Amino acid sequence: MAKIDNSSFEQKLFKAADKLRKNIDAAEYKHVVLGLVFLKYISESFSERYHKLEAEEWSDPEDRDEYIAENVFFVPKMARWEHIRSSAKLPTIGQTLDEAMEAVEKDNKELKNVLPQVFGKANLDKTSLGELIDLISNTELQAENEKSKDLFGRVYEYFLGEFANAEGKKGGQFYTPKSIVKLMVEMIEPYKGRVYDPASGSGGMFVMSEKFVTEHRGSIKDITIYGQESNQTTWKLSKMNLAIRNINSKFAVWNTEGSFLKDAHPDLKADYILANPPFNQKDWGVDILQEDGRWKYGTPPNGNANFAWMQHMLYHLSPRGVMATVLSNGSLSSNTSGEGDIRKNLSEADLVECIVALPKQLFYNTGIPACIWFLRREKNSHSKEILFMDASEMGFMKDRVHRDLAPEDVDKITSTYHNWRAGKNYENEKGFCKSATLKEVQKHSYILTPGRYVGIPDEVEDGIPFEDKMADLTATLKQQMDKEAELNQDIATQLAKIGFSL
Repeated sequence: MAKIDNSSFEQKLFKAADKLRKNIDAAEYKHVVLGLVFLKYISESFSERYHKLEAEEWSDPEDRDEYIAENVFFVPKMARWEHIRSSAKLPTIGQTLDEAMEAVEKDNKELKNVLPQVFGKANLDKTSLGELIDLISNTELQAENEKSKDLFGRVYEYFLGEFANAEGKKGGQFYTPKSIVKLMVEMIEPYKGRVYDPASGSGGMFVMSEKFVTEHRGSIKDITIYGQESNQTTWKLSKMNLAIRNINSKFAVWNTEGSFLKDAHPDLKADYILANPPFNQKDWGVDILQEDGRWKYGTPPNGNANFAWMQHMLYHLSPRGVMATVLSNGSLSSNTSGEGDIRKNLSEADLVECIVALPKQLFYNTGIPACIWFLRREKNSHSKEILFMDASEMGFMKDRVHRDLAPEDVDKITSTYHNWRAGKNYENEKGFCKSATLKEVQKHSYILTPGRYVGIPDEVEDGIPFEDKMADLTATLKQQMDKEAELNQDIATQLAKIGFSL
């Protein structure tokens, strides 16, 4: 059997689903489509287990405990996909789906208040909804030697990205581009321990951590995820995203107050922290938290939460932990309201390990240039040193407005970092990377913009003598000037014919 082109398949499936959207906003439609994808996934997993139990003489395929024991969601009869599909053409299909989602939540405590119940809304065309069910029904997702959860996970992840793109600024609040997440995960290598994201969005950091562990032949049981999200809608997306991956989301929580005002994991000391918090967040609550114990390196200003997020993460970092966080480039150089002092204190405490400047246009919700800070509690091999990397010219335009990092870009940045840490096969590369001492950082007044350290790359000499280049350029210029004069004369002649002169 020939292997299916999964990326092409995902694109085709999304395009077909999007055609059925009609006049519904992407922000609303995503719950319809992702909810159906999720229901199809848990139904397939349930059916697989159901048929195995049917074949066993002493097993009851309707016994809920048989599914819990295998970490499979129990799907009641009214929510099973065969029932949904058989009702797809009925005018009551919206109500049927809402009732199905409610029944699944009732039988699975971990999904309580998570699943969308939006299918009965008047603005959702029921004929299109039926066609969408048929579309998802016909996608058996048969890839050679792959489990359905892997395929469904990829479909869900791809759809999240496409909906974020369609929503623009709002979409970026729940989605971090895959290449950025992959870069962060590949660099800090969360093999084993507690992984924390205080602004967890739709769970992409956790999904990529799970992929990293399994790709390196580890066990997903060796990592425990902790997350917090203040947007309930986004939190619901993450719970479904993690459930499709079979990742335990018990400690991924939601509250309206957010991580600053109501820390959901006050005693957590994480081995790995990965985050993409809101850029340059204002009015985040410092007036209430002036004396908070998290501000060990300085109280962040109310007008910008960048260093509040960073210090919140540091507070939760274990003695041997490492963290990676995306922040706006302003965090590297701003001296407003004491931010320069906080950056100085972090540098002097030898916590800053690496800074990577990212290309523009990577994110759906902002055009602000961004960077990744890597902080580590124990810098045994590079005490009082910081690795600076300027990746601002890397990547490719994947569409008219969005840039992305290519796999080879991610590999170059990652291998440079690991070689530097290991002290093997690393060399400073002008225009790209520089291992700078704390004394050099002090000379730059603790401004951590990579361009200041890596410099400008040398231009590649093309071997053509300067005199020859100038001769060619002046000859071209002469031709263009002659052509201009010819065109000007032609315009004057045409105007004279109708009685006008220049």
